[in-house]
Amino acid sequence: MPYRYRMLGLLFLLSMITYLDRVCISVLGVRMQDDLGLTPKMWGWVVGLFTLSYALFEIPTGAWGDKYGPRKTVTRIVLWWSGFTMITGAVANYYVLLVVRFLFGAGEAGAYPNIAVSISRWFPPVERAKASGISWMAARLGGALAPMLTIWIAAQYGWRTAFYIYGALGALWCLLWWSYFRDNPREKAGISAEELALIGTPKVAEAHHGLPWGQVLKSRNFITLLLMYHTYCWGSYFYLSWLSTYLQKGRGFSESEMTLWATLPFLVGASGNFFGGWLSDRLVQSKGLKIGRCAIGATGLALSGICMISATQVTDRQTCALLLAMGYGCMDCMLPVSWAICMDIGRKYSGAVSGSMNMAGQLGSFLSSVLFGYLVGWMGGDYNKALLPLASMLLISAYLYTRINPNELLVPERAPAPEPEPVAA
Repeated sequence: MPYRYRMLGLLFLLSMITYLDRVCISVLGVRMQDDLGLTPKMWGWVVGLFTLSYALFEIPTGAWGDKYGPRKTVTRIVLWWSGFTMITGAVANYYVLLVVRFLFGAGEAGAYPNIAVSISRWFPPVERAKASGISWMAARLGGALAPMLTIWIAAQYGWRTAFYIYGALGALWCLLWWSYFRDNPREKAGISAEELALIGTPKVAEAHHGLPWGQVLKSRNFITLLLMYHTYCWGSYFYLSWLSTYLQKGRGFSESEMTLWATLPFLVGASGNFFGGWLSDRLVQSKGLKIGRCAIGATGLALSGICMISATQVTDRQTCALLLAMGYGCMDCMLPVSWAICMDIGRKYSGAVSGSMNMAGQLGSFLSSVLFGYLVGWMGGDYNKALLPLASMLLISAYLYTRINPNELLVPERAPAPEPEPVAA
């Protein structure tokens, strides 16, 4: 098996564990709210503070991956968040939970930007969307496993035990990552010259300088990318923060039914990630970067917005759950494409660019998750009306996607200096 696929296997496991940890708290939301006496507004701050700190630390941690390599950076990230996952299981009141979730988000920040850095170093451009799609597919599979595993663990041993188990999984993964992964494919013993040529890795590592922010912040392409991901996350983070509560309190599903209905969106999303990444790379080869990236992203977001809005209008609860699952699958078609665009326009700055994009997105996640709790209260407990503003943002995101140009490098690369002429004897 090519070594780049083995590295992708490590990233696959990382992404799955990441979403086991993230979705765990959503699945346990009703139990935790009842046990700790939390109102919808208070719960909105619990899930929102995670995204706020996650957003604040995205750029520096992504830039660390560019400068110091993902091997060291990811090890620090996973050990930190695994520790705070376990600490979450020990909290006894609302205010301690807020502090723990804030620190949890600060620790997990940079995980996906560093996955992007790893893919940009280990995969050629025509394979990056597919590789990103597989890593995000793993995230959705982790999200799909979370309801089944977490509900069973909570029923048998209590909700706190689930956090202890998931935190331990992350720590074990770090041992495998540190022993096997290498920042530069040329440092990996046993890799063939043919695979190195395909990847296109330089023989000597280029000195890395920080992203020239003064230049990048003037780029309309960069600002559009940030706005697109910000508006997308208004709809996306609902599935990670409020889905189980919405289905149980807003649509009358029981906790036992969550094993199916809270799992289904993540299964459909896993398929969407793989399909979107695969199709994007195919279209890039035949139609070019602009169509290959933007056609998939804009279409997926538009369809997801339509599905989510439709879900709020139907009376049958199962039809609603199916429409929500379809909406998640459609929006996930664009996810690997967006991270591939960060590699397309960022090149050696992929970590900082993807960190910036994810920071903008997680600010949207923070605002939407907190606002949703208030909207439920303002609208007399009507969860459907509260969901409409979040779903509508996906249509705005779809339009913004059409304005992105993946051919436009944020920092034009200099041509290599010519070889010196040989001096005559």
